[in-house]
Amino acid sequence: MRIMGAALIAAVVTLGFPAPARAHHSAAAFDTQKEVTVTGSVAQYRFTNPHVYLTLEVKKDDGSTVKMEVEAGAASVLNGLGFSKNSISVGEVVRILGNPARNNPTAFILGRELYKQNGTYVPLNIASRSVYDAKNQNAAATSIAGTWFAPRTEFGAFLGGTGRWPLTDKGKAASTNGDARNNSLKDCVPIGAPALMLYPVADTITVQRDRVVMKIDWMDSERTVYLDGRKHPPASETSLQGHSVGRWEGTTLVVETTNFKDNAMGLSMALPGSTQKRLTERFALGDDRKMLLYSGVLEDAVYLSQPVQWSSKLEYRPTMVHSNQKCDPAVARKFLQP
Repeated sequence: MRIMGAALIAAVVTLGFPAPARAHHSAAAFDTQKEVTVTGSVAQYRFTNPHVYLTLEVKKDDGSTVKMEVEAGAASVLNGLGFSKNSISVGEVVRILGNPARNNPTAFILGRELYKQNGTYVPLNIASRSVYDAKNQNAAATSIAGTWFAPRTEFGAFLGGTGRWPLTDKGKAASTNGDARNNSLKDCVPIGAPALMLYPVADTITVQRDRVVMKIDWMDSERTVYLDGRKHPPASETSLQGHSVGRWEGTTLVVETTNFKDNAMGLSMALPGSTQKRLTERFALGDDRKMLLYSGVLEDAVYLSQPVQWSSKLEYRPTMVHSNQKCDPAVARKFLQP
């Protein structure tokens, strides 16, 4: 069976962490030990989540043309690396470096890097070099408000740490079951916080008098943290992002979130989350005012035998815009087979 969700799973495989046994299209579908270079004209182009797809018309030695499909990462993830919807267009001639598919290497590749005829580089994979790396990032924030970006190293470090979490017996059993996670991916259900906040996409925090709104550029994710003193609703009232209330400790925002729905990837890519999940987060501006310090405690009595802690950093990216691309179920299920 072809596996599903390169935008999520390829990140884990590329970073060297174990991926679920069954998932949307991981790097296992491609021969990552082989690299190919393909030059052709862009015949079709879809800037979508959870994958960007390009179809190239490649000219053969005998003068005839063949079509080759290129799978790239998610629009939201590539956007954070500098690949926007308008980075390429149909009709352009491009050169792509990638890995051939194991089953059909002449017709399908996993894209890594794209180069336009004028030499412009475009990243195609979560592990690709960011176009921002060479840019001077001198902007400094004045508060936690603004647009932030979690490098894949932070996302990878969080995922890597989940393998050491203390699990209940139910947690141990759930961590080996990839079917539920596969369903979550194909149904465009995002991973739960705090991993959601560390996904390598644009995160914009807006601070208002009575609330803080966090818009994460991944599968229409948005969180609202109420600062007006309200209590959590009854436990029976659940939602995907839960119910968040916050308070200020100086300039640090402390957030407590409960009332989560069951989520097949509620705690991590390998672990569900239950309605007993509880999240305490701290958001603070770093001393250099270029980093958002993000830390906290995660609890879930169903799957975790003890609370777990994390500490991460997000980079200030005031000029980064959101891709604003919804998850397309047809794209998410493109290679799913019964």
